[in-house]
Amino acid sequence: MRKEAYERIFACIQKTRYGVKIINGISTAITYVTAVLYFSVLFWLVWKESYRDACVTIAVPAVSFILISVFRAKLNARRPYEVYQFQPLIPKDKCGNSFPSRHVFSIFVIGTTIAWQCMWAAVIVWALGIVLAVTRVAGGVHFPKDVIAGMCIGIILGAACRFFLY
Repeated sequence: MRKEAYERIFACIQKTRYGVKIINGISTAITYVTAVLYFSVLFWLVWKESYRDACVTIAVPAVSFILISVFRAKLNARRPYEVYQFQPLIPKDKCGNSFPSRHVFSIFVIGTTIAWQCMWAAVIVWALGIVLAVTRVAGGVHFPKDVIAGMCIGIILGAACRFFLY
């Protein structure tokens, strides 16, 4: 995406009353809703004494998060606001580590992990993940390729780790 596209998106958001607050609020709300769904599934697994499933549901996102963090640190891709020299709508004070989006990756690896236990919760998490991806790009902290890669890698690693752990 080019600088002009970000400028058009920013202008649209900024001319909307509370537009920037809405973008940031949506991003934050999605994080909390996902956490509630994830921990609800974990609680349900423990309640029904599916301890192995609960452990796998914890281990898959944890292992995947470590792997993606190492990959991002090695790659250290620049963020749109670094490349195009603008102030993002989502507050960010760090440089690099843009590819892939770890927020989007995390939500999709969680969705994929809980899909085996509670499909309706996974579908909600994946839908929220798509909205989160849009807010991360619209907020200027990621390129579209960052969030698309985060989605794909989250699903692939979530599924692969799940199969290796079972």
